[in-house]
Amino acid sequence: MPTSRTLNIGILAHVDAGKTSLTERLLFDHGAIDRLGSVDSGTTQTDTGDIERERGITVRSAVASFTVGPAQINLIDTPGHSDFIAEVERALGVLDGAVLVLSAVEGVQAQTRVLMKTLRRLRLPALLFVNKIDRAGARDEGLLTDIRHKLAPHLVALTAVRDLGTRHARAVPWSLDDADFRAQMAEALAETDDALLARVLDGPPPTPAELRAALAGGTADCRVHPVFFGSALSGQGVGALARGMARLLPPAPVGAAAAAAPYGTVFAVERRGGTGGRTAYLRLFAGELAVRQKVTLHRRGPGGTLVEYGGQITSLDVVGRAGAQADTGRLTAGNIGKVRGLPEVRVGDRLGEADAHTNAHAHANANANANANANPSTGTGTGTGTGPSTSTGPSAESGTGHATGRGPGHPPPDQPHFAAPSLSTVVRPREPGPGPAARLHAALLSLAEQDPLIHARALPGGATSVLLYGEVQKEIIAATLARDFGIEADFEPSRPVHVERPGGVGEACEEMARRHHSGLWATIGLRVEPAGTGSGVIFRYETELGALPRAFHHAIEETVHDTLLEGHDGRPVIDCLVTLIRSGFSSPLSTARDFRELTPVVLERALRAAGTRVYEPCHAFELEIPHDALAPVTGHLTAAEADITAVEETAGGVPAWLLEGRIPAREVHGVKRWLPGLTRGEGVWWSRPSGDRPLGPGRDRRTGPAPGSDPGPRSGPGPGQMPGPAT
Repeated sequence: MPTSRTLNIGILAHVDAGKTSLTERLLFDHGAIDRLGSVDSGTTQTDTGDIERERGITVRSAVASFTVGPAQINLIDTPGHSDFIAEVERALGVLDGAVLVLSAVEGVQAQTRVLMKTLRRLRLPALLFVNKIDRAGARDEGLLTDIRHKLAPHLVALTAVRDLGTRHARAVPWSLDDADFRAQMAEALAETDDALLARVLDGPPPTPAELRAALAGGTADCRVHPVFFGSALSGQGVGALARGMARLLPPAPVGAAAAAAPYGTVFAVERRGGTGGRTAYLRLFAGELAVRQKVTLHRRGPGGTLVEYGGQITSLDVVGRAGAQADTGRLTAGNIGKVRGLPEVRVGDRLGEADAHTNAHAHANANANANANANPSTGTGTGTGTGPSTSTGPSAESGTGHATGRGPGHPPPDQPHFAAPSLSTVVRPREPGPGPAARLHAALLSLAEQDPLIHARALPGGATSVLLYGEVQKEIIAATLARDFGIEADFEPSRPVHVERPGGVGEACEEMARRHHSGLWATIGLRVEPAGTGSGVIFRYETELGALPRAFHHAIEETVHDTLLEGHDGRPVIDCLVTLIRSGFSSPLSTARDFRELTPVVLERALRAAGTRVYEPCHAFELEIPHDALAPVTGHLTAAEADITAVEETAGGVPAWLLEGRIPAREVHGVKRWLPGLTRGEGVWWSRPSGDRPLGPGRDRRTGPAPGSDPGPRSGPGPGQMPGPAT
């Protein structure tokens, strides 16, 4: 049957809730695959990697399709383990809606809460599927109470459960022909719908058709969350869920977007065996793409500057289309395509025109209020106006990102929804020599194409540093290097990623001498000051842009970003505003190299004048412990410098305490070590990266001050004091 609309739906869950099994069941029951795979046996459709099959976990997002009536549903199966939250981050940007999977036994888990908060912040419609109703210990009404309390207050359960917790458990859809169910549904929907509330109170009662429309509208607006019970293993309730996906989740609005210029996002890249050509999974939000079409994509480089590249599409497969529906290799808005022919493509790349305010090369738009005084002999220019500014975007340690909010079908926001990796490690090949070191670095760069947040960076001596979310991710990288690239590597113990922020305002300037100059042929003055948390590095001008050739402006700006990324005293400097306050050159002697070499010197002096403070990464944690373990556990958490923000008793089951808070990332491993002893092995710990906080005195052992001293703020000359020229 031809399809008339497409839905891109993410399957999200805490690890082991059964989302991959649910994906497999949906595909099998709707004829997309002819054999039902198993996570335990490593035969699922979406966990295609050898490591995924061996470990029974999802590491990379995967796409598979099936149809329900006139709707084509593209399922994006995402990882459940918190070490791979970056994969979930990328998937969220291309979704029209989501199915959040919970276990009927374990109930609301820590990752479930994080995912629901993120879905609500992004205004992505979501259905809830309570899996494993056929397992001993499964709950229904009690679990719905927990969901209302911990996840979403407004629920409409569309299925009931018979023989709960047994192998004969069945999910039975409620019918709107049932007057009692109609009344319950109307009351639930009226909590967020004033017009419906008036009908419930004053009559006449809403009709079944009106209730269906109100449920669909409330779901699309994220005011209401339908709940389905079932079992992915037995197939109970899965059919009702599929029909709910097709009827309740809104498709991406196409309309005028079809005629617009192509705009899309690359959310996954395949490169088989580490050497094959790249296949990019691209969600198209607007326009059309076809084979042999030339396209331009862009991304932010490591230093924050804009990187653009072009290519020609050599092959294009529309996900979910085959045979007569293949559409002759044309990708339309709202669909996902597998695109080949782009050798430079990486995960996160954007197709379409870059936003003007982030274009690092938009120097031509000088501010009309900039006042300049040019020195004709040297070309020196100064000014007091505010010129254009560019930014690297949110900082790597900016917590959970900004609440941007977007409707379905709109391009994903640039801000991250989750914190960046908080750990780093150094990787070395076991085989000595420059050849193995080069192969290791090339392999890690290849992995960075699929996960740019690992930031593979070469170090002296043949080593490579990478960023991590956790130890499981490190194990996966090691296994991938060995299996796909034939490289045995050793990893140093992981350590927290420290960053610095300016503590005040500092300026520095280096000028060419008017006579007998013997240094670099460049004049640069910079001011450094704090910027808002999460703003990254912002660069702007107070000089007239025409006072310097464009290449010299570009050299200064690019070097500022690169220098701050490499770090002040070995730590990246973030959330700062850098302003070019003085510039000059001497034609024909000055070159871009002069500006690249002088910029780090001036920038370092400005940072010293501003003073900086060191910050360490933190984890948000949730901890469930037995009722009698509260006192010893909270004592140990306090000693580990944790901030406990909430303590509450869990509802239902065996009495227990649920603790929430933040803890330095360096203490997480220690907590996992002592927790089993204090809780008789019953404590359940979960944490994820969550921003940072000022580092305590004497904590920075790499380049900081002597033990017992305060590493920040690091001070130099006070704000406004100009150090003398460098010699």
